Amino acid sequence: MTRQNKFDVTGKTALITGAAGLLGVEHAAALLNSGATVVLTDVSDRALASAREALASEFPAEKIVALQMDVSSLDSIHSAAASLTEQGMRVDILVNNAAIDPKVSGDRGVLETSRLEHFALEQWNTQIAVGLTGAFLCSQVFGTRMAEDGKGGVILNIASDLSVFSPDQRLYRKDGLTPDMQPVKPVTYSVIKTGLLGLTKYLATYWAERGVRCNALSPGGVYTNQGDEFVQRLTNLIPMGRMAAKDEYRSAVQFLCSDASAYMNGQNIVIDGGRSAW
Repeated sequence: MTRQNKFDVTGKTALITGAAGLLGVEHAAALLNSGATVVLTDVSDRALASAREALASEFPAEKIVALQMDVSSLDSIHSAAASLTEQGMRVDILVNNAAIDPKVSGDRGVLETSRLEHFALEQWNTQIAVGLTGAFLCSQVFGTRMAEDGKGGVILNIASDLSVFSPDQRLYRKDGLTPDMQPVKPVTYSVIKTGLLGLTKYLATYWAERGVRCNALSPGGVYTNQGDEFVQRLTNLIPMGRMAAKDEYRSAVQFLCSDASAYMNGQNIVIDGGRSAW
């Protein structure tokens, strides 16, 4: 096999959770471009339909499957797995991407402004259920199948640069607010993304003898028209002086999900413009 075609995943099926989100669509595009059939999963049928339509304008529609699935529900995951089996589809690549991520938008700052002192247990449970438990459940269902039939597979957990350092809460500060009212990145985000690294290492060793690899990708901040003040604060922390474009993680996904990374297992690839190097 040549170096070039080691990136080719033609004949493989990749399932992406949270596929209707910003990076979910990008991960799908990356794998479609490498030849995979992609199963888009999300909790919202409407968002899935929109994501599928957008991708079908660039890639063959017959290689894009949309399947409603709630990663926090084991029954929903089993139902999705059974549906794919009935269609004669085997999941060779699992991308655990689903998450509830409080965003920074315009001048409004973080939409979810709960500080640690008052962070609701209900929100903790909900966000952990999607971002961390969901990755465990999907790995349990689809990873077990990869291991049991002897064909192996790849699990890719989408973490964050906040898996290796703490949020800089100064990024979210707003003038005129008292310290106890300042918006912050919620505690759940750091806990989930750091937890995904532990899950990655565990899975990497658990099924290695059966040909199942697991790695993590930790993206840095992606520019999505955030407010100028926030963008300037963040870019001051990045040696390259800018945030990432939404499509700049495609090649890393292609690498981590293909035989190009055949000897990589249990690693966390941080792509953050050098922020974590400072």
